[in-house]
Amino acid sequence: MGIEDRKQRHKDDLKETILRAAKELFLEKGYEATSMRNIAEKIEYSAATIYLHFKDKNEVFYALHKEGFRMLVTEFRTLENVSDPFERLKAMGHVYVNFAVENPDFYQLMFVMAQPLEVLKLDLTLCWDEGDDAFRVLLETVIECQKLGYFKGFEPNGFSFMVWSTVHGLASLRTSGHLDHVRQVKTQMADINVVTKHTMDTFMSMMEQLK
Repeated sequence: MGIEDRKQRHKDDLKETILRAAKELFLEKGYEATSMRNIAEKIEYSAATIYLHFKDKNEVFYALHKEGFRMLVTEFRTLENVSDPFERLKAMGHVYVNFAVENPDFYQLMFVMAQPLEVLKLDLTLCWDEGDDAFRVLLETVIECQKLGYFKGFEPNGFSFMVWSTVHGLASLRTSGHLDHVRQVKTQMADINVVTKHTMDTFMSMMEQLK
């Protein structure tokens, strides 16, 4: 390995170390309490070193934001063996909500917080492949469903966006605690998981009628 290759490997390794430390601090302390300085302290480097690899805190969290989408796509890919596209679509909804419940901090970073997307606004040349990949899995599944006669007359991109935004609403209500509050006040269901599944199943039953 040449000198330039070793330098590049060291640079890549350090960048990965920075992101790993940022992720640990974020999950422990949250976004506001995670700073470039305490990331540097955690890996025992100077803050100036962090700035050699990331312009600012938003850029660090944009990288974690992309990691979250890679995690979500990995979850979706476990459903590739489900041959019936409508059954796969139903399973994707449950996987999405479970991902939000099991990774609430990442979910907030990916779908609620504005800071990571500020990086994209400042540099329109950047690609958001990870987010596009997640939506593409949904879109391709919807198109497969349409080939079997579901969702006739609906434009697939718009219909996919409707599906995502509805399931996102349920996931956000669940992770924020609002769904549990409504459960206690308005339903006879004793378990938040039962309410979540019942709501998802009702939505999917409604979509199944669109055949």
